[in-house]
Order: sequence, then C-alpha cells, then structure tokens
Amino acid sequence: MTTRGRGRSPVVLVLPAVLGLAFLLVPLVGLLVRTPWSALPGRLVGAEVGEALRLSLVCATLATALCLVLGIPLAWLLARSDVPGRGLLRALVTVPLVLPPVVGGVALLLVLGRRGLVGQYLDAWFGVSLPFTTAGVVVAEAFVAMPFLVIAVEGALRAADPRYEEAAATLGASRWLAFRRVTLPSVLPGVVAGAVLCWARALGEFGATITFAGNFPGETTTMPLAVYLALEGDPDAAVVLSVVLLLVSVGVLAGLRERWVGGVR
Repeated sequence: MTTRGRGRSPVVLVLPAVLGLAFLLVPLVGLLVRTPWSALPGRLVGAEVGEALRLSLVCATLATALCLVLGIPLAWLLARSDVPGRGLLRALVTVPLVLPPVVGGVALLLVLGRRGLVGQYLDAWFGVSLPFTTAGVVVAEAFVAMPFLVIAVEGALRAADPRYEEAAATLGASRWLAFRRVTLPSVLPGVVAGAVLCWARALGEFGATITFAGNFPGETTTMPLAVYLALEGDPDAAVVLSVVLLLVSVGVLAGLRERWVGGVR
C-alpha cells in the first residue's frame, strides 16, 4: 500500500527546507569545528570551568527536584480536578515558556527581593535573602523550567485510564494511596520525560539567573553565565562550555526522541 502524500517533493519546498536546515545546523557545526578538542579534558577540570560545571549540575538538579515536588501536584490539579478556571490556570502556568527570562528575573526580584512582596517577610522573620545567592539560582531555574514538567505530566495524566484509580477506590484505597500506588506509576514515563526536559532547561537558563541571582564566581556563575564572561577574556573556555551545553541538549533530545515521535513513520 502506498502512503498518500509521500511522493517526490517539489523543488519550491526542498530549496527553502535545505536552507532552513543549514541555518539551524551550520552554527552548531561551526562551534564543533572551532572546539579545542585536544585541550578539552584539561579545560573541563580547570578551576573556573569545573566550578561553573559543578554549580550548574547541582543547581539544575535541585531546581528539578523542586519542580517535581510542586509540579506533579499542579499537573494533577490541571488534569483531574474540577477546580473552576482550569483553562486560565493552565495558561498562567505556561506563561514562563513565552515570557522573556529577564522579565521573569525582574518579577522574582519584585516578589522575593529584600523589599519584595514576600521577600521582605522572609528577611525580617527568618533572615532569609534569596537574591544573589546559590538558592536564588535554584529558584530562578525552577521558575523557568517548571512548565516543561507540568505540561508533560498533565499530558500523561490525561492519557492515563482513570478506571484503575476507581477500581483502587472501590477496594478501599484512599485517594492519596491510589495516587501513589496506581496513578503515579502509570504516568511515570511522562514524569521522567518532563523531569529530563526540566533539568535541561534549568541547566541552560541565563536571563532569569543573571537578573535574580547575579553573576558571582563560585556562588551564582553557572555555565551559561560563564560562557558570557569567558567570551571577553577566554574564548576557548567559552567554546568548551558551549560544547558541553550542546552535548547535554543533544543527549536529552536523543533520549526523548522515541517518546516524541514513537509511532510516527
């Protein structure tokens, strides 16, 4: 059987498609060509690069953990609850996806800064100040990355069959027990996919981080910020850090490819 619509592509479409592919890939190829591969191991264990790499991995992991704790219940609320205005809530949850990261950083400052709506009380009551600290990096990364997790988990929850939860309820399971023993295992692939995307987005965050947490080596200078700094004084270090971020991104996409395009041939 011949698949409809899969004949020879017209030249008028092929040419711009090839140009579009080149537009996306040539800069990445240029980055790989200019990478000092022989010096790469030494650069990765160097003080500045290694410090930024370590801080990025730690902060991205903590941000992902925070997103899991807050994002899974939020995804369940959007997918399974009868709370009014779910459409509006869903739109608000996805705002960080389209919001310029710098604007997100400014918003975090106005809320969690020492004179912010919430930050002033954190500082006065508990002596906690989040801006320009490592904890601020985690908060900024979680803010921009959480929508990826929520969208993935909500989609998995909507696709899951609720009859299994109903069957667990008829057997005497509480709603929490049914969620923990039935619902969560059934949507685990979606949770894993969302967590990986969330982690990758947090790892590459720049705008909200530099606005809310600043750029202090050893404390808030993550890999994207280190790339920005290195471009002025040490281009080779900037290239090395860029390649690391590129490889992480490609690894994430390759790992999730089957989930995205499975069944599409």
